[in-house]
Amino acid sequence: MRITGYQSHGVAASVALVNAVTCDEGDDSPEALRAILRDNGFFWQDFEDAHADAFRSWAWSLRRFFEAGELTQAVAVLNELMLETPMHPHLSEHGDLGLHMHYAPPSARLPLRFRATTLMHISTMVCEHGLARSGVCAAPDCDRVYADTSRAGRRRFCSETCANRTNVAAFRARRRARRDG
Repeated sequence: MRITGYQSHGVAASVALVNAVTCDEGDDSPEALRAILRDNGFFWQDFEDAHADAFRSWAWSLRRFFEAGELTQAVAVLNELMLETPMHPHLSEHGDLGLHMHYAPPSARLPLRFRATTLMHISTMVCEHGLARSGVCAAPDCDRVYADTSRAGRRRFCSETCANRTNVAAFRARRRARRDG
């Protein structure tokens, strides 16, 4: 199972966290944050309500990456976050996961483990694909972010709903222009 790159659980968890915390229609309650951890393969049982503020703060830090319009800007954001995040990469083997990499010190609490993992997985995605697989939704009224896990890597929207709504609006505008012109 590949855990780095554009299809990693760390990248998906980053997207979910940023959308939950920083978007108009997000839910950053402790229950919602716990669900993000559970749904993305993190040790959600270690989440305490007192951790919520650390996760919210991390979401705002990560949003800067998704909003970066140029690779140099995105790299600067990631490098800054790496300098601020205590990391101690080491190999670990527990549960049914087999031998795998952890990025935070072994004694680190969940918020730091999450921060280090998401940061390293996003950084790997950028090394492999640049900014082509991430960004802010291209729909006019949407503030959600995305990371494209498709084979083609051509996604510009956070969801099929936003893509369809935007494409239908463009189609109707073209049809109106032909009719009026």
